[in-house]
Amino acid sequence: MFTGIIEALGKVRSAEPNGTNLTLWIDSPLSSELKIDQSIAHNGICLTVEEINSGAHRVTAIDETLKKTSLGSWRPGDLVNLERCMPLNGRLDGHIVQGHVDATATCSRRRERNGSWEFRFEFPKKFSHLVIEKGSISLNGTSLTVFNVKKDRFDVAIVPYTYLHTSIQAVQPGAAVNLEFDMIGKYVFRLLTTKHLSS
Repeated sequence: MFTGIIEALGKVRSAEPNGTNLTLWIDSPLSSELKIDQSIAHNGICLTVEEINSGAHRVTAIDETLKKTSLGSWRPGDLVNLERCMPLNGRLDGHIVQGHVDATATCSRRRERNGSWEFRFEFPKKFSHLVIEKGSISLNGTSLTVFNVKKDRFDVAIVPYTYLHTSIQAVQPGAAVNLEFDMIGKYVFRLLTTKHLSS
């Protein structure tokens, strides 16, 4: 379980196909602190650490992950948001994030606002019921608040600290990002839509 509060920025060192999978080496200030088999969120995608070496760690994304996320487009030099799992005695500064990407969205607008930034993202309409005005969303693993919500788009405002310390700084119009919708909202919707099945 994660919180959407990014701990560090990593950089893709290499991305090599391995059958239907993709193996990546990520350089980061966190890598030397990690352990084999540890789960780490990479741009909101929960991946398992397989190897650690020289300030970098190796992870593998399977075909299912490549189909449902933006990971297949990652190239050497790309920035990646990193977050370790939340400790049980930690603070939930963001919101509950599982590291299970629901969909990708496309950046359609980026504006600088005298020191802050606003981004607009387009997403599949079939998920419109899971995005609410002033609600939380995980965008590339970062917990953000959405506004100007429509059926197929929303805006987010980025403060200077978040801009400088996450991969949002590299997102330009046309770029794909990973979305994870609020878990509580998903459970509530599931309960309401399947309630009649138990009666």
